[in-house]
Amino acid sequence: MGSPTVVMTLRPNRGTDARIGAKTHDEEGRLKFHFHSFVSFNVAQKTIMALWKAKSLTPEQKVQAVEEESEQKLQSEECGSFLGIDDVRFSEVYSLTLSVPVSFFMELFGGGEVDRKAMERACCQSYSCSPWESEKADVYERQTYYRDKRISRYRGEVTSTQQKTLVPDKNGWLVEEVMTLHGVPLGDYFNLHLRYQIEEVASKPNTTYVRVYFGIEWLKSSRHQKRVTKNILICVIANVCPENIDEVFAFVPLIKHPSKHVFHIVTDRLNYAAMRMWFLNNPPGKATIQVQNVEEFTWLNSSYSPVLKQLSSRSMIDYYFRAHHTNSDANLKFRNPKYLSILNHLRFYLPEIFPKLSKVLFLDDDIVVQKDLSGLWSVDLKGNVNGAVETCGESFHRFDRYLNFSNPLISKNFDPRACGWAYGMNVFDLDEWKRQNITEVYHRWQNLNQDRELWKLGTLPPGLITFWKRTYPLERRWHVLGLGYNPSVNQRDIERAAVVHYNGNLKPWLEIGLPKYRGIWSKHVDYQHVYLRECNINP
Repeated sequence: MGSPTVVMTLRPNRGTDARIGAKTHDEEGRLKFHFHSFVSFNVAQKTIMALWKAKSLTPEQKVQAVEEESEQKLQSEECGSFLGIDDVRFSEVYSLTLSVPVSFFMELFGGGEVDRKAMERACCQSYSCSPWESEKADVYERQTYYRDKRISRYRGEVTSTQQKTLVPDKNGWLVEEVMTLHGVPLGDYFNLHLRYQIEEVASKPNTTYVRVYFGIEWLKSSRHQKRVTKNILICVIANVCPENIDEVFAFVPLIKHPSKHVFHIVTDRLNYAAMRMWFLNNPPGKATIQVQNVEEFTWLNSSYSPVLKQLSSRSMIDYYFRAHHTNSDANLKFRNPKYLSILNHLRFYLPEIFPKLSKVLFLDDDIVVQKDLSGLWSVDLKGNVNGAVETCGESFHRFDRYLNFSNPLISKNFDPRACGWAYGMNVFDLDEWKRQNITEVYHRWQNLNQDRELWKLGTLPPGLITFWKRTYPLERRWHVLGLGYNPSVNQRDIERAAVVHYNGNLKPWLEIGLPKYRGIWSKHVDYQHVYLRECNINP
């Protein structure tokens, strides 16, 4: 199924008259037939056999054969599954319930933007599909094509035929798909079948229940059949496992109300115009983008912000830029000039930047969102201000790693073994922030640290202090860190993570980035874009 080409091998001295209808034939007796549309091997074989048989029939016998074929076809259309897949044994591989109406979920098969983006999330490259064509009442058919390097090391191509049928009670759809793998060993020996049962949950309005079934249809026998079947189950079913299907289906709630998504970006004067122009030329669908210039925050000045006053002080500039400084830190990490940017400290002024908002999801610029984050919106922070993933799985991520516990101000107020947490993906309750006057807490500790005796520089140490006993621990699956410095991050954790974070210096867009993690980021980059082609970014 899914191919316009069918190859048939003749037995010695048999079927020689069939060569008349073949496109090509070779010395081994292999005939290649070309069709004008995608067909299944079974249907093509029956058609060719009927043509051969018709050459030796009388006119009366031909009429009788046509009548019998028409009657069988009518019965098949009334009671059988499409294109002869009734004999395929299916196994249920996944099921889920989504809080969206059936009509909305079906946009995954609609051929539009939702369909395309879902296939991109499933790592399907060069995806294309034909329009749905009506076969009969409430039955529609289309063909698809894509390349999927996960299928095998041969990076095979996939062609498929999909048929969607409205279920009898009109409250759902049955989508059946027959896939052919090209460019893989023995790919012409079998077809892969997927069946999606998509039904409305009667007891819950605007709720859809989805079940996914998988089966293998063997077209020709082979002594390698058991081994190939095992490889199919490993390579294909692994890509239809709950985590990977979650990644695709979770995209549905994500775009349920795209017009209600607002992305707030704060940049500096140098990049403000370019950032606005980028999103004007590349709008994110129906979502809204707000770009702000930090220099226009007139309230953010050295009179209000202690850190801004410190960053512009002569002692701080000397600390960073005078190489002969006698008290230089041995750890050059703390001499990174990035800490001079006020953009790095804006996370402590969220209620001032967004005075009308009650809650925000904070995301760093070196993260990749892999799954739906809407669940974070309903997490009960239990009176805390900050929701974050803890990072104390290793000893160097505890408070004594970041704070100077030889200073009594620190040792009297904090626990050196307390668990640290991560910036980069945080939920902030801004109403609770204002009630607890968090910005004032931050200011007080910044004033106490003007000589850098409590902690060195950066935003995590003052964050640990400011949100001490005000942080709610999120499940680890929400945020996995270390892709910018640690080559040993657990692959399973990466696959399950809603957000992966390239914290560290080995960013994926740099040549020094860790190659094993670069693909997670690079698959979202359009390297054909006219502006990106001018950037020194390697796939």
